[in-house]
Amino acid sequence: MDRDQENIQAIIRSLELDSLKQSNEHVPQEEVKRHLNVVFIGHVDAGKSTTSGQILFLGGQVDDRTIQKYEKEAKDRSCENWYMAYIMDTNEEERAKGKTVEVGRAQFETESTRFTILDAPGHKDYVPEMISGASQADIGDLVISARKGEFETGFEKGGQTREHVQLAKTLGVAKLFVVVNKMDDPTVKWSKERYDEIVAKMIPFLRSSGYNINRDVQFLPLSGLAGTNMKTRVDKSTCPWWNSRCLFEALDSVEVPLRNPNGPVRMPIIDKSKDMGTVIMGKIECGTIREGDKLLVMPNNAHVNVIAIYCDENKVRHSGPGENVRIRLTGIEVEDILSGFVLSSVVNPVASMTEFNAQLQIIGLPDKALFSAGYKSKLHIHSVVDDCEIVALERIDPRTHLPIRGQAHFAKNGDVVRCRIQVSNMICVERFSDFPQLGRFTLRDSGKTIAVGKVTGLQI
Repeated sequence: MDRDQENIQAIIRSLELDSLKQSNEHVPQEEVKRHLNVVFIGHVDAGKSTTSGQILFLGGQVDDRTIQKYEKEAKDRSCENWYMAYIMDTNEEERAKGKTVEVGRAQFETESTRFTILDAPGHKDYVPEMISGASQADIGDLVISARKGEFETGFEKGGQTREHVQLAKTLGVAKLFVVVNKMDDPTVKWSKERYDEIVAKMIPFLRSSGYNINRDVQFLPLSGLAGTNMKTRVDKSTCPWWNSRCLFEALDSVEVPLRNPNGPVRMPIIDKSKDMGTVIMGKIECGTIREGDKLLVMPNNAHVNVIAIYCDENKVRHSGPGENVRIRLTGIEVEDILSGFVLSSVVNPVASMTEFNAQLQIIGLPDKALFSAGYKSKLHIHSVVDDCEIVALERIDPRTHLPIRGQAHFAKNGDVVRCRIQVSNMICVERFSDFPQLGRFTLRDSGKTIAVGKVTGLQI
């Protein structure tokens, strides 16, 4: 990075801190930290929940007595190595099955950064839940098992490593840490050859998925179960060939994405509850929300008042983009809110519709299927999941970006198309060029991702 770029980044960081300070005036200046959302993704059994749990333990969020309780519980289930995962996998189904089935959420801090951890499920049956987690993230930790056979199972056709990477990129996870886990396994024993083999196989795929390897991706080896190379660098006696950062240092090095605290409010709602009124939960994508604000819940055009805002369990007066918050509202009942609704500015409300124009890339159609007008699938866009149908399409030449004339109006794997999409219910979307997090989406069919796309036009 040259001197001019360094100066620009320093100015951006200063402006972001100033904005955060102004929006939380009651917080002492020395306590204001930048905030990042990190999602843990990867194939089932790669060690995502264990690694997440270890981060919380090393970050001081879990005490020794709790760890001892989890160790005993795991041992009683004859699953001694699962105890760290119990920190994130809190419900009985997850502990009984030994796999994450919903997005776990927790917070930890380093000296300079507050992190929200999103622990996404790895099993193919829970990809919609993984999409929900990744759609809220700024950066991703792709956890890969170094154990012989496990990496291959996750990376080969049918494994979730590839789909998770493609989904993460589509959902706006711009920076990716590729965490090569279980390096202490007896089949690996911190082998540089095994680590290099995994990196060499991952790089071409990551590049083909749209990641710039030098700018967007960092690889590092660790043991999530033992906590090695996580908060402190791995000892040379354990891994003499590793000369770079540990996980906490790598996370701290990430630049905060550009955010707009002064834009129109956009907060997709991911959950709701009744707690002395109506409470909604979500990540603020744009704008700043303040106590006393009058806003809209869309698409039902409900006028609401903001009574209270909670960030990391703390009551705050203001909160800005990038923050995961709970907001207590008046003017609407819990039963009148669905996941996928959006809290929005009154003056500049989010768009609501049942049809929109889009550009798609077809990546994984079912065998012998053709993509054409009439094709039906599931649409995933921010926190919305809805049935959809392609009502018109034209193929695009990827070199000229112009329609291909004189050919049948259908597409196959690898094709790029422009199309019009119709959904079953009124949903909130925006042009990708205006609000990327509300304008990028995936289509899924038969349990797999078939296309990734962006909204290019609104049918208002």
